Amino acid sequence: MTDTTFDVLIIGAGPGGYVTAIRAAQLGFKTAIVEREHLGGICLNWGCIPTKALLRSAEIYHYMKHADSYGLSAKDISFDASKVVQRSRGVSGRLNGGVAGLLKKNKVQVIWGEAKVTKAGEVVVTDTKKAIVQPQNPIPKGVAGAGTYKAKHIIIATGARPRVLPGLEPDGKLVWTYFEAMVPKAMPKSLLVIGSGAIGIEFASFYNAMGVDVTVVEIMDQIMPVEDTEISKVAQKQLEKQGLKFKLSAKVAKLDRKADSVTATIEAGGKSEQITVDRVIAAAGVVANIENLGLEALNVKLDKGCIVTDGFGRTNVPGIYAIGDVAGPPMLAHKAEHEGVICIETIKGLHTHAMKKDQIPGCTYCHPQVASVGLTEAKAKAAGFELKIGRFPFLANGKAIALGEDQGLIKTIFDAKTGRLLGAHMVGAEVTELIQGFVVAMGLETTEEELMHTVFPHPTLSEMMHESVLDAYGRVIHM
Repeated sequence: MTDTTFDVLIIGAGPGGYVTAIRAAQLGFKTAIVEREHLGGICLNWGCIPTKALLRSAEIYHYMKHADSYGLSAKDISFDASKVVQRSRGVSGRLNGGVAGLLKKNKVQVIWGEAKVTKAGEVVVTDTKKAIVQPQNPIPKGVAGAGTYKAKHIIIATGARPRVLPGLEPDGKLVWTYFEAMVPKAMPKSLLVIGSGAIGIEFASFYNAMGVDVTVVEIMDQIMPVEDTEISKVAQKQLEKQGLKFKLSAKVAKLDRKADSVTATIEAGGKSEQITVDRVIAAAGVVANIENLGLEALNVKLDKGCIVTDGFGRTNVPGIYAIGDVAGPPMLAHKAEHEGVICIETIKGLHTHAMKKDQIPGCTYCHPQVASVGLTEAKAKAAGFELKIGRFPFLANGKAIALGEDQGLIKTIFDAKTGRLLGAHMVGAEVTELIQGFVVAMGLETTEEELMHTVFPHPTLSEMMHESVLDAYGRVIHM
């Protein structure tokens, strides 16, 4: 007989949900996790991981086309779109099976179905036809599924889905979300991307690298609006050199769908123009999955379409918690994972610290990459700080030049009065790996003096981080 009573029951097996489940089991809780579709959630199956696999294929294809700049020869360069997609799906499938193995190892009960919280301490699960089970993780006969389950602690980790704008609704054929953009049957000749956040820019970068004519429309006055303006401008310049086209302070007012093309009406500055493309990707952000969970009947507090929590995952209703995208921005997998650990360790009674959202790094895996943590220059000024700002360009770094990646910038922002690192912003090769150095520094409350006296290995890209700090205080060496 399947157990129906648990200490902890988690709804949603994305990065936040499954990590929380594993940590709960480690802490001795009898744990179950409800999933309606696939282990690993959007991130593992349709987002973070498979998109990086696509971008890796595009990166290698780019280097092959520019082999002569490295003293190499590569002829008749081409690609097979189906094999590129197949590799991406294979990576996702492999990790999906890995999550199943981890949950089994930690004795976490997986319950397949749609969950609804009927009252504090009780969840009703109904059957779903959406469950996608990898060969490595078949659903055995008689396992937990539809039924009523009880748990003292219920954690909601249902994630988010693509935002749908009126009049620009995806149809799966001509107008795509990231679901369809992940698995193209063939490369379109032309593409319009609506939105220049991380999702939009990553897909724009991928398709552009594969030879597609890409135009990006952004309603704000800069691409990647959450990033520091200076970094955004550097990124835009490099992307434009690669052939990407941007229309800023603009919106798509209408989509006229034909048999195998779409004509978009774009409005900007009081003027209107039309462009016709093969396909459109709607990438105007995501919205939290809060529907059909029973939250309204339980009077769980909501704000701007997300569940309100206290920094430890607790909602206003005792015994009900929320983590990840459903608990509000930033909607990032690593935020969800960390938030889940904080939540379950708080439930256990361990000494925990509330999530510090200003220390959550953000990464965009376009070419060049963009990464950041903390305040932008504009936000730091608006907060009233007196600033010391350092900059160091990739073109002055030996390793960057050797890699053939000499375009980029590292920017650091300090409080002039205390030496506190307020923000770090990067654009260039491998900055999504470099940013963690500054994340650690902020977490340890490292001062500018400590950073200046830290030894960075040579030759590395990380030396630019050191030089940027030195530049903020008039001590830069190699520029």
